[in-house]
Amino acid sequence: MKLITAIVNKKDVNEVSDALREQGFSFTRMASTGGFLTAGNTTILIGTDDEKVENALEIIRQNCKKRTVHISHTPYTATGFPLAYPTEVIVGGATVFVTDVCHYEKI
Repeated sequence: MKLITAIVNKKDVNEVSDALREQGFSFTRMASTGGFLTAGNTTILIGTDDEKVENALEIIRQNCKKRTVHISHTPYTATGFPLAYPTEVIVGGATVFVTDVCHYEKI
Protein backbone atom coordinates (compact mmCIF):
# COMPACT_ATOMS: atom_id res chain seq x y z
CA MET A 1 0.00 0.00 0.00
CA LYS A 2 1.09 3.55 -0.70
CA LEU A 3 -0.09 6.97 0.40
CA ILE A 4 0.17 9.64 -2.29
CA THR A 5 0.15 13.18 -0.93
CA ALA A 6 -0.33 15.64 -3.78
CA ILE A 7 -0.29 19.39 -3.19
CA VAL A 8 -2.17 20.86 -6.14
CA ASN A 9 -2.89 24.45 -7.17
CA LYS A 10 -6.52 25.44 -6.55
CA LYS A 11 -7.00 26.12 -10.27
CA ASP A 12 -6.20 22.48 -11.11
CA VAL A 13 -7.79 20.59 -8.24
CA ASN A 14 -11.22 20.01 -9.81
CA GLU A 15 -9.75 18.51 -12.98
CA VAL A 16 -7.40 16.28 -10.96
CA SER A 17 -10.22 15.17 -8.65
CA ASP A 18 -12.58 14.40 -11.54
CA ALA A 19 -9.92 12.37 -13.38
CA LEU A 20 -8.98 10.42 -10.23
CA ARG A 21 -12.63 9.68 -9.51
CA GLU A 22 -13.20 8.48 -13.11
CA GLN A 23 -10.34 5.99 -12.69
CA GLY A 24 -11.79 4.66 -9.41
CA PHE A 25 -9.40 6.26 -6.92
CA SER A 26 -10.65 7.16 -3.45
CA PHE A 27 -9.14 10.28 -1.94
CA THR A 28 -9.52 13.04 0.62
CA ARG A 29 -9.12 16.72 -0.24
CA MET A 30 -7.93 19.32 2.27
CA ALA A 31 -7.58 23.06 1.68
CA SER A 32 -4.02 24.26 2.23
CA THR A 33 -1.95 27.39 1.70
CA GLY A 34 1.49 27.68 0.15
CA GLY A 35 4.25 29.14 2.29
CA PHE A 36 6.02 31.31 -0.29
CA LEU A 37 3.17 33.05 -2.10
CA THR A 38 0.45 32.14 0.42
CA ALA A 39 -1.52 30.95 -2.60
CA GLY A 40 -4.49 28.61 -2.34
CA ASN A 41 -3.72 24.94 -2.78
CA THR A 42 -5.46 21.69 -2.07
CA THR A 43 -3.73 18.69 -0.56
CA ILE A 44 -5.07 15.41 -1.93
CA LEU A 45 -4.46 12.21 0.04
CA ILE A 46 -4.76 9.02 -2.03
CA GLY A 47 -4.43 5.57 -0.48
CA THR A 48 -3.80 2.98 -3.18
CA ASP A 49 -2.18 -0.34 -4.05
CA ASP A 50 1.45 -0.28 -5.17
CA GLU A 51 0.61 -1.21 -8.76
CA LYS A 52 -1.79 1.75 -9.15
CA VAL A 53 0.65 4.46 -8.04
CA GLU A 54 2.01 5.22 -11.51
CA ASN A 55 -1.52 5.56 -12.90
CA ALA A 56 -2.42 8.08 -10.18
CA LEU A 57 0.79 10.03 -10.78
CA GLU A 58 0.10 10.18 -14.51
CA ILE A 59 -3.39 11.57 -13.84
CA ILE A 60 -1.86 14.27 -11.63
CA ARG A 61 0.79 15.08 -14.28
CA GLN A 62 -1.80 15.39 -17.04
CA ASN A 63 -4.11 17.69 -15.09
CA CYS A 64 -1.71 20.09 -13.33
CA LYS A 65 -0.37 23.01 -15.31
CA LYS A 66 2.40 25.48 -14.51
CA ARG A 67 1.54 29.15 -14.99
CA THR A 68 3.43 32.41 -14.87
CA VAL A 69 1.94 35.09 -12.61
CA HIS A 70 3.09 38.55 -11.66
CA ILE A 71 3.39 39.43 -8.00
CA SER A 72 4.20 42.76 -6.47
CA HIS A 73 7.65 42.62 -4.93
CA THR A 74 8.54 45.46 -2.56
CA PRO A 75 12.22 45.78 -1.76
CA TYR A 76 13.39 48.76 0.25
CA THR A 77 15.83 51.27 -1.22
CA ALA A 78 18.90 52.64 0.55
CA THR A 79 16.79 55.59 1.68
CA GLY A 80 14.34 53.27 3.42
CA PHE A 81 11.47 53.91 1.01
CA PRO A 82 9.71 50.93 -0.56
CA LEU A 83 10.00 50.47 -4.30
CA ALA A 84 7.24 48.21 -5.69
CA TYR A 85 7.71 46.42 -9.00
CA PRO A 86 6.14 43.29 -10.54
CA THR A 87 8.07 40.03 -10.49
CA GLU A 88 7.30 36.99 -12.64
CA VAL A 89 6.85 33.76 -10.69
CA ILE A 90 6.01 30.27 -11.96
CA VAL A 91 3.16 28.66 -9.99
CA GLY A 92 1.06 25.55 -10.40
CA GLY A 93 2.04 22.03 -11.15
CA ALA A 94 2.00 19.72 -8.16
CA THR A 95 4.26 18.61 -5.35
CA VAL A 96 3.83 14.89 -4.76
CA PHE A 97 5.06 12.57 -2.02
CA VAL A 98 4.65 8.79 -2.17
CA THR A 99 5.10 6.95 1.12
CA ASP A 100 4.75 3.37 2.28
CA VAL A 101 1.71 2.54 4.40
CA CYS A 102 1.94 -0.08 7.14
CA HIS A 103 -1.80 -0.19 7.79
CA TYR A 104 -4.75 1.18 5.82
CA GLU A 105 -8.36 0.77 6.91
CA LYS A 106 -11.62 2.45 5.93
CA ILE A 107 -13.99 2.58 8.87
